[in-house]
Amino acid sequence: MKKTFILSIAIAFTVLGFAAKKSRSYIDYVNPLIGSQSNFALSNGNTYPAIARPWGMNFWVPQTAKMGDGWVYSYDATHIRGFKQTHQPSPWINDYGQFSLMPVQGMVIDENKRGSWFSHKAEVAKANYYSVYLADHDIVTELTPTERAAIFRFTFPESDSSSVVIDAFDRGSYIKVIPSENKIIGYTTRNSGGVPDNFKNYFVIKFNRRFDYSTAWNSFKPVSAAELTDNHVGAVIGFKTKRGQVVEARVASSFISFEQAERNLLEVADKSFDQVRAEGTDSWNKVLGVVDIEANLDQTRTFYSALYRSTLFPRMFYEYDANGKPVHYSPYNGKVLPGYMFTDNGFWDTFRAQFPLINFLYPSMNKKIQEGLLNTFLESGFLPEWASPGHRDCMVGNNSASIVSEGILKEITPRQMWLPLYEAMLKTANSNHPQVRSTGRLGVDYYNKLGYVPYNVGINESAARTLEYAYNDWCIYQVGLKLKRPAEEIELYKNRSRNFMHLFDPSHNLMRGKNADGTFQSPFNPLKWGDAFTEGNSWHYTWSVFHDVEKLKQLMGGREKFVGMLDSVFAVPPIFDDSYYGGVIHEIREMQIMNMGNYAHGNQPIQHMIYLYNYAGEPWKAQYHLREVMDKLYLPTPDGYCGDEDNGQTSAWYVFSSLGFYPVTPGVDEYVIGSPLVQKAVVNLENGKKIEIKAQDNNKANRYVQSMKVNGKKHSKNYLNYKDLLKGAKIQFTMGNEPATNRGTQPADQPYSFTK
Repeated sequence: MKKTFILSIAIAFTVLGFAAKKSRSYIDYVNPLIGSQSNFALSNGNTYPAIARPWGMNFWVPQTAKMGDGWVYSYDATHIRGFKQTHQPSPWINDYGQFSLMPVQGMVIDENKRGSWFSHKAEVAKANYYSVYLADHDIVTELTPTERAAIFRFTFPESDSSSVVIDAFDRGSYIKVIPSENKIIGYTTRNSGGVPDNFKNYFVIKFNRRFDYSTAWNSFKPVSAAELTDNHVGAVIGFKTKRGQVVEARVASSFISFEQAERNLLEVADKSFDQVRAEGTDSWNKVLGVVDIEANLDQTRTFYSALYRSTLFPRMFYEYDANGKPVHYSPYNGKVLPGYMFTDNGFWDTFRAQFPLINFLYPSMNKKIQEGLLNTFLESGFLPEWASPGHRDCMVGNNSASIVSEGILKEITPRQMWLPLYEAMLKTANSNHPQVRSTGRLGVDYYNKLGYVPYNVGINESAARTLEYAYNDWCIYQVGLKLKRPAEEIELYKNRSRNFMHLFDPSHNLMRGKNADGTFQSPFNPLKWGDAFTEGNSWHYTWSVFHDVEKLKQLMGGREKFVGMLDSVFAVPPIFDDSYYGGVIHEIREMQIMNMGNYAHGNQPIQHMIYLYNYAGEPWKAQYHLREVMDKLYLPTPDGYCGDEDNGQTSAWYVFSSLGFYPVTPGVDEYVIGSPLVQKAVVNLENGKKIEIKAQDNNKANRYVQSMKVNGKKHSKNYLNYKDLLKGAKIQFTMGNEPATNRGTQPADQPYSFTK
């Protein structure tokens, strides 16, 4: 009897445990405030709390800054000025299509006067829900979004002047108050570039009760007209309310028309606030739940917050027409066209890990993104490099080639798009946009003739461009091989993929700018940031030979010297030369304060470097440094990043690295092994297969991989094969606190290099 009772209890707990796991709410681990304690001089992420759906067309953010400030929300701020629809990918790129709502008491229009004190103690920030108490107005504001719409819920005090201020922002806006329909329509043209002349974001706001009073305003002053077009217009609507009375506003927008904005509003039509919030919870849990991990609480919060950041961008820039077909306003030619469009992404950042993560976990989304890339080419003549919403002049490289090639090489991109996208890569690689220097290849004529972009011809950051173009040429070559293009055509890109060799200076064992006459730049300071490089120095950029680490190793004089150079990145003190910038930029400061020598994880160029120890038969050194970075530089706190988060790239690095592998060479069907942070993980692939990861004896001290099995077989290689993972896999790590110097040491264990 007693045994039966105990057995029954055990079974009950097993069932309850299973049920709890099946209903796990991943969204509850997400903290959208991570990274928001940042400023111009020091980035702890440079993020804002994006209240959104995965890849949503519109995000919402509480606005602590003044209109037009890229640092829209600061954790250290004390006042909220409004709740803004935002499309900002980065404070450095800033925003477009922006307008805001702000509940107040009285006719308080001016953005400085309407702001209210708030406290994080009375703030709730979730991926799909935000709530805050506005103390000066005694109002609780809540919001929950869909992809293109949102519902606001305002809980007012007892008052004859409970109001909502609608701000259409400056630089050209329109507002119309329609009291008979409890509605306001308007448009905003406020942008930071990258838009055609006819750009507008049309919005519609419908309230659930009639207005007791309403007025339009111009330059913060009430006017009698109900319809206005001017530099900076808006509206105020008001109600007589009892304490605790709730007023709801349904909001949607469109880049196409008012009619389309009304159509987008159907996403919240006939749905309650709680229904929309629940649907958002389900949407995020579906995306986040693709990976189910077991780790300590801080690691779990950091992991799912990073996965949330990894699935915000690139944003949908398409809408659904009356027939339910995707259409988009083209930010390239100003026309309304059929098909998908995505934007708000800088490929210089995201080709490294964020796009490989989308390909790995969400390939069906990347199919749509690839169609959007092809549409960008058809509408502008170029693939994008930094889009927000159209081509923007920012960063270097031609890394659209990496984004496109990986989709094709992993056969995620629909086959009928392979050739058109390949031709788009060729066109983009052999020209430069006439107005946008960062689109196409700046210095392409020099590069194609000399094999590098010269240092002394007036083209900034020439060495960084050359190194990235060479990798981009490898990407084109690989796709050309797959498409069985003519040998003469693909041989050209095969040869160009070796152009990184032109910049290698054996006297320093580092990459160095080179003049048009073939001499190296002089003087040369390897610790000088910028100049020949981009947001880094030669110690950072020398490793940007993603496709041919073996050749880089040979150039340095072999395995031991290569490892010595890797070691030196951490051994060299965090000294720097900032003369190119004329002062300490935030990326430099972030490297300086991390106590990791000259390793600068807060910026993207070096983020793959630690994994290169695997190419030299010393994987335990990668394991040591990877844990140092994960344990020290990523936290579930407002200062939880170590530099710019940048569209999901720095987050995607953490997601991959936590699982124990990383895509050093996007496009190659291999992931390089690191040191798993999780104890267990299950990756639920879209094809129905599962990857089960277990790290036995894993803890903070046991960072070293002692042995490894894949599907029950001993695995000595320092990489995992993509196609093998797609079939489903069981990966077993055994961890320990001492380096296993007899594992992964042989040449056959090394990951892919073009030279091999």
